[in-house]
Amino acid sequence: MNWDDLKVFLDVARQPKLEQTALKLDVDATTISRRLKRLESTLGMTLFERTRRGHMLTPSGEELAKRVEAIESLAFDIASQTEGARSATGRIRLGVPEGLGTTIIAPALKNFRALHPGIDVDLIALSGFVSVPKREADMSLLLTRPDAGRLKIRRLTNYSLGLYGSKAYLNRGPSVDTLEDLEHQTLIGYVDDLIYSGQLRYFGDLLPGRTPDLCSTSINAQLQMVVSGAGLGILPRFMADREPDLVNLLPKLFHVERTFWLAIHEDVADLIRNRLMSDYLFETLKSLP
Repeated sequence: MNWDDLKVFLDVARQPKLEQTALKLDVDATTISRRLKRLESTLGMTLFERTRRGHMLTPSGEELAKRVEAIESLAFDIASQTEGARSATGRIRLGVPEGLGTTIIAPALKNFRALHPGIDVDLIALSGFVSVPKREADMSLLLTRPDAGRLKIRRLTNYSLGLYGSKAYLNRGPSVDTLEDLEHQTLIGYVDDLIYSGQLRYFGDLLPGRTPDLCSTSINAQLQMVVSGAGLGILPRFMADREPDLVNLLPKLFHVERTFWLAIHEDVADLIRNRLMSDYLFETLKSLP
């Protein structure tokens, strides 16, 4: 069996679009397809289903990916332990919620890279979860503690949210002093049927029966709507407190607290580079408001 074919297989398992894998490996997609077919012929099994979304793993492909990842992890671990943590190498694929990833983690990667120049990072910041069990990432920050899967879980930090409005918006209308004052305000929030976690259903808990008027799947978009004066929104303090024009309204009534959890696949949890990232995230996020 050709180890190079296995590495190509693993790249496609992580990025199902052949064109994107081809760009990463600097080869053409036809060559990748040919090597995958050769591997399938050698093993006598079908590893991928060819779909519109790309090459999706079959059950046999998932089992092989797990075994190849274990070999890859062992190789990186041996190399890292030999050279020591200060010269740890390899690539980390880190999944993060969009708002946290954009506001906090992306800027913090500068210092992480300075401390560990041999570690490369793929930061996947989405309005949703990045699945570790499905190998979409080596580690992922979540709003709910997972209760299944081959994962190592670490509680990172609590964070708080508040009800915010811009000074321009508040100056245009009546003051907001009570919950009843919100009845005729424009509210901004998530698209209800596209909410990816029950932890984001703030309005249902605080204002039963009240549906936001302006909605987006993106917390960054919600923040910009609030900053522009379009209405009031429930926003993470680590994002909203950075905006000088925003006012935190009814803080005693609208204090919401949530938790960030870090999930790491068991196969790679003990790699030095992943332990270093886990500790760095803990230190970076421990003082979130």
